Amino acid sequence: MKLHKIKQDILEFSKADRVVTTAEIATHYEISWNTAEKYLLELTLDGKFRRIKKAGVNLWVLI
Repeated sequence: MKLHKIKQDILEFSKADRVVTTAEIATHYEISWNTAEKYLLELTLDGKFRRIKKAGVNLWVLI
C-alpha cells in the first residue's frame, strides 16, 4: 500500500470517531504498532491529528 494512500485511509477511518489509538489503526490495517505510530506521527506533523498521551496509550484526535 502506498504511503499517501494509507495516510488517506487512516484519515477516513478516523472521521467516524475522531479519536483513535495506535493499536486500533495497527489492527485495522494489519500493520505493526510501530508502523501505525509512524503514520500517525507524520499526520500529526501535517496538522491532521493532535496526540494526547495517557497512561499506557496514545490517543490521536482528528483536528
